Amino acid sequence: MIHISQSNGVIILLVTFIVTLRYVSSRNKSTRLPPGPRGLPILGNVFQLDTERPWVTYGKWKKRYGPLVYLNMAGQPILVLNSQKAVQDLLDHRPTKYSDRPSWIVANEITGGLDLPVMRYGELWRRMRKASDIPLGVKASSNYHRVQTEQSILLAHGLLSGSENWGFHVERTSISIVLSLVYDMPTVQSLDEPSVRHMDTLLDGVSAAILPGAYLVDIFPVLRHLPLVLSKWRRDAQKDCQKLTSWLTGMFLPIKNRALKGEEQPPSFCATLAESQTRHGMSDEECAWIAGVLYGAGQETTGTVLKWFLLAMVSYPHVQEKAQDELDRVVGRARPPSFSDMKHLPYIQAIVKEILRWQTPLTVGVPHATSEDDYYEGYFIPKGTVCMANVMGLHRDPEIYGPDADEFRPERHLNDDGEIKDEKSQGHFTYGFGHRICVGRHVANNSLFIAIAIMLWAMKITSVKDEKGNSVKPDLEGAPGMLWRPKPFDLKVEPRFQDAAVLIQQARDDVMQDSIARSQI
Repeated sequence: MIHISQSNGVIILLVTFIVTLRYVSSRNKSTRLPPGPRGLPILGNVFQLDTERPWVTYGKWKKRYGPLVYLNMAGQPILVLNSQKAVQDLLDHRPTKYSDRPSWIVANEITGGLDLPVMRYGELWRRMRKASDIPLGVKASSNYHRVQTEQSILLAHGLLSGSENWGFHVERTSISIVLSLVYDMPTVQSLDEPSVRHMDTLLDGVSAAILPGAYLVDIFPVLRHLPLVLSKWRRDAQKDCQKLTSWLTGMFLPIKNRALKGEEQPPSFCATLAESQTRHGMSDEECAWIAGVLYGAGQETTGTVLKWFLLAMVSYPHVQEKAQDELDRVVGRARPPSFSDMKHLPYIQAIVKEILRWQTPLTVGVPHATSEDDYYEGYFIPKGTVCMANVMGLHRDPEIYGPDADEFRPERHLNDDGEIKDEKSQGHFTYGFGHRICVGRHVANNSLFIAIAIMLWAMKITSVKDEKGNSVKPDLEGAPGMLWRPKPFDLKVEPRFQDAAVLIQQARDDVMQDSIARSQI
């Protein structure tokens, strides 16, 4: 997919000349570069990049070349990090050198350079990140417990009412959780609501723009210097940016204005952000984009992880039984679990950790880039090198997680006493590294915990049966794409004990009554 209509000979010759110079320059330092597969002249390893299951190819290269694998993508150096030591040494312990992002020219044009996850490392990123830390930190995360609990109740009710539409209920829940905690919006009833469609436009546009090879200008950056009349990609991107900025600002300003007037409003990310906006020197547009990007990152990953959870429960029924034994022992059957039970439910916490390890949504994370030249283990790493952490490869590494690393086993996160091994460790690499670690990880963990706890308390999740009465097991391999999602599968849900459905119905009715009461204030 190449988004450029010009093909005159002068441009092609210019691009070829510059790429050749970059290739020759890199070859002059090749004796100091990390090892990697041999590629073609000029184009390098472009045709060796595995876009469907990259961690598998990276793993094969690890066996041959070691933990550092160097690739040349038409002159763009790429370094694959294939070991925990390499990832921690570079991305965690040298964050000032390894916290930049690839240029992603089109993505940054679409977002006006205000998309925090893909933004280049610098002063603006630091200000926006600092402004996000307060409303998403450990202490502030408790502000969203009500929203997360309510939406989890609605999810359980939806599944018990009709598991054939389980995918819709999961997506609706993940969207509602994030829209509620970011903007204090009411529960989403349809995936066709305007707020959902606008947010999906933002997410789809940025996701498409960072795919390798999506735009010629990202492969040959010299094309960015062409005049606007010859750059359709830029005209389209600027038009999209104006629309998205107008929409996101319109979402943020009413919440800010209520905060300025001192009006009482429920806790939300935007309300907290508005209160600290002046202190962090943030413009309205910058605040609006922080909030919009949080939605995109939060709803996609939460929904994907919950789908993998349901697949795991179908595929590993003994894990489900063990978790439900813990819930019966700690919570009982008279009420659904709450956040006050969290510290007493280590096995449920371990399930959250294990889902994020076993089937991580971003299999190779979000790429970092070096902001200056560096040396590591005797190798030269040039400035501008794109660093890809093989996250799925790390998660399946027997040296880190044992010989059964491919299996779903929550016990690996527990000690001999059945408690979480290390409260300070995530137990996986899904949330990223160094300064670029996911700012919303505490909120995300809470959303997953309460949703999983309430589902397991209320229902038994099993596979469907074929016409012969045999269980239909889902495919444990995901579907290739921007996110690693499970392939479509069916499941069956039924109340786990006699009063479960009644108690969830009562809890759901309370949620709806409270929602109506809040809307009338």
